[in-house]
Amino acid sequence: MTVEVEVKSEETTQVAEVVVPQDDQQQQQQEASDKKLSAAVGEEREAEADAEAQKENGDVPCESPSPNIVEKSSSFKEESNHPADLKGSERKALNELKSKLEEAIAAETLFKKGEEEAAEAVAEEEKGEVSLWGVPLSPSKGSEGTDVVLLKFLRARDFKVADAFEMLKKTLQWRRDSKIDAILGEDVAPELAPAAYLDGTDREGHPVCYNIYGVFGDEEMYQKTFGSEEKKERFLRWRVQLMEKGIEKLDLRPGGVLSLLQINDLKNAPGPTKKDLRAATKEAVNLLQDNYPELVARNIFINVPFWYYAIHSLLSPFLTQRTKSKFVFARPARATDTLLKYIPAEEIPVRYGGFKRENDLEFSSKDGAVSELSVKPGSTETIEIPIYEVGSTLIWDLTVLGWEVNYKEEFVPADEGSYTIIVQKGKRMSGNEGPLRNTFQNNEPGKVVLTVENVSSKKKRVLYRHQTKKCSSF
Repeated sequence: MTVEVEVKSEETTQVAEVVVPQDDQQQQQQEASDKKLSAAVGEEREAEADAEAQKENGDVPCESPSPNIVEKSSSFKEESNHPADLKGSERKALNELKSKLEEAIAAETLFKKGEEEAAEAVAEEEKGEVSLWGVPLSPSKGSEGTDVVLLKFLRARDFKVADAFEMLKKTLQWRRDSKIDAILGEDVAPELAPAAYLDGTDREGHPVCYNIYGVFGDEEMYQKTFGSEEKKERFLRWRVQLMEKGIEKLDLRPGGVLSLLQINDLKNAPGPTKKDLRAATKEAVNLLQDNYPELVARNIFINVPFWYYAIHSLLSPFLTQRTKSKFVFARPARATDTLLKYIPAEEIPVRYGGFKRENDLEFSSKDGAVSELSVKPGSTETIEIPIYEVGSTLIWDLTVLGWEVNYKEEFVPADEGSYTIIVQKGKRMSGNEGPLRNTFQNNEPGKVVLTVENVSSKKKRVLYRHQTKKCSSF
């Protein structure tokens, strides 16, 4: 078996490549080896997941079944970008980089100057107007974002000033040569929109980018995207454009939102034998890691297949602790649980178990705080939502992580002489059910009662939200 591993340990993004043998006998040996490796990795992951679930769910009975607002605790912290918070050595490196940059701008040596662009480069450097992501880089300009941008390059190079300066120069030259500053105005590969897109923010305000690798499982889409060198170059420019769109949403100044959260959905993703995809993805990763340092706060991989765990286990010993701390992996059964640690339920798309719906006319992200209720194995809990004003419409979203419960919805009138109305008949909900949305308009005061009977052997998490539209609003 031949394994190629490429690692740039000082940078955020890592690349691993497994070259799959084509010979049948070698292929069988490879598969057997992968099964052993994936089994070991799987057992470790299962143990970690079970321990985590026990910790989260707890075996101690709750004193009260009362729901709680879903906790929006801090998911992770990035380093401070205030110079006063830096270590002495880091502050010194920042000042040295600023001096080198100022000198290069003054000496007009920051860019390579070909015949066609010489005049433009000289004029730009003479004015000290060199900028990156809309932030002036010349320290003399006094922009509060300058330190933020320069610290990204320093952190990507372990605060080695010469290396960081060289990386910055190469990035600026690449942007000029590739006309990246004009890329947002281009119509680049609109058919690839389902493959990656920005949607919502996480608990810390980071814009979230979803990368859907399963799109390329369709052979027609695969050929349209990677069928030739020209198509591959188009794919790369599209991916860079998406990164620039994400950066537009950042606030590159001390205390601002300085990076993105990446969600990588590997469901139905083509395997490592798809050479064109592998090569294009590797090149895209190289472009991003070389020219967009420290702009990804965390990389979350969901619906991870066994072969990806095998690749990661081979790569892990070569990764720095800083890089490994930014990677999160989740099996299909744990995808929603994992996303909820970093993203509020109202910001997670329905397809991933959250409440966010495209063009939602009923809820905005600010409507209806999401509450959580725990249901112990073999027990039943109810959620009672009062609706008093006649003619009002109650709207609610509800999901049970992992489902495998019995569920029903009823309207119980306040008048004991009235009949209970069945809104949704009781039924067994399978483990692959998505979030539910329902509405009810009342003709008399009462309450909507949502009943969850946990028939499984594991504790269940119920998430829900609701709001009432009064009759006067129609």
